[in-house]
Amino acid sequence: MDTGDTAWVLAASALVLFMTPGLALFYGGMVRAKSVLNMMMMSFGALALIAVLWVLYGYSMAFGNDVGGGLLGNPFEFLGLSTLIGTGGLESAFAPDDLVSTIPSLAFVAFQAVFACITVALISGAIADRARFGPWMVFSGIWATVVYFPVAHWVFAFDGAQSETGGWIANDLLAIDFAGGTAVHINSGAAGLALALVLGKRRGFGRDPMRPHNLPLVMIGAGILWFGWFGFNAGSALSANGQAAEVWVTTFAAAAAASLGWLATEKVRDGHATSLGAASGVVAGLVAITPACSSVTPVGAIVLGAIAGVVCALAVGLKYRLGYDDSLDVVGVHLVGGLWGTLAVGLFASAATTAGVDGLFYGGGLDQLWRQAVGAGAVLVYSFVLTLVIGFVVSKVMRFRVSEEDEVSGIDGVVHAETAYDFASLGGGGGAATLSAQAHAEARNTEGIRA
Repeated sequence: MDTGDTAWVLAASALVLFMTPGLALFYGGMVRAKSVLNMMMMSFGALALIAVLWVLYGYSMAFGNDVGGGLLGNPFEFLGLSTLIGTGGLESAFAPDDLVSTIPSLAFVAFQAVFACITVALISGAIADRARFGPWMVFSGIWATVVYFPVAHWVFAFDGAQSETGGWIANDLLAIDFAGGTAVHINSGAAGLALALVLGKRRGFGRDPMRPHNLPLVMIGAGILWFGWFGFNAGSALSANGQAAEVWVTTFAAAAAASLGWLATEKVRDGHATSLGAASGVVAGLVAITPACSSVTPVGAIVLGAIAGVVCALAVGLKYRLGYDDSLDVVGVHLVGGLWGTLAVGLFASAATTAGVDGLFYGGGLDQLWRQAVGAGAVLVYSFVLTLVIGFVVSKVMRFRVSEEDEVSGIDGVVHAETAYDFASLGGGGGAATLSAQAHAEARNTEGIRA
């Protein structure tokens, strides 16, 4: 066991954990004021639920010994994690069986746990302003079990790391996905698209203005995501070494270039460079560099990021042309950005990096590109189809979407009996009217609870 590596992975795990509250701020600022709490609760709810499922059986499904074809880990091998605790006494180091590389197994468990939590939370942005919290929690638990845990096995479970045999993408296909372009971003983006189709469009979509209610929250959230992403990517080295430093730099460069690319696209297309565009560009670049951060040079990261900023800025408008209501652009940023970053490995990878593979533009031909395409396509199709089925069943059994009346009046008061901004308590003009409206809403909520 290496104490420096262990300290870095535990710190990286905390950074990634911080990303989910950051995502809650990022998403919360982009919705209307009447549903900001519901939006943020979906992130916090996913964080709480998936953490419990990960301890109980999720880690075992993802990193247990493969039970057939590289598709699923043994769900009983590490059930409850009881076999991974204990240090062997103060005098002795961890036994080899208790390590993943040079870190304790439980440090690896912690790191992968926060990946699982934020992947589920990412989906919620696609259904903002119209989802009931209870059905969302049921969906999250089922989706994590049926979709994320198996896909994490495909992508992250390498032979001989935690178990003897792992997933097919990592060990047989040999696609490169250093930190989760497929398992996290394509996976959540495809799920977001499917769930948006199941729930349908928001009332007034494409007609009424649905502007972000608090852009400072959006920018704070994006800043937290950028900060935490260094744990996400550099932490995936599982060691405090040169690869972690290399990945840190490529992650930083790609995010910065993507923000510039998005802003330039806005300026040319709309005549304005916006704060929302700056924040969204950073996230798009982070998404795109995630699978490629160990395989591209710093200059390659700039090129990859700049293209991601342009492509994702253009992709977010597809929902109006194609008629699906992806509320907060999960498809345009995470699905499109994840696809671009995963395929870009096959184009921009350089054998001079720690990944040691050349892409098409570095003389490697099409070999790595087809592997990337197959891995990306498999995750996309699997996630999209399974999410359609899960979302449809939950909708039929539990009524996933709020009623039209509740959507108009605001989800926060109806579902959570709270409001994000209590303007009445501030006093000043219009207080009586505000109090009257609040009293009416509270009475209505009480009637709903009684019913």
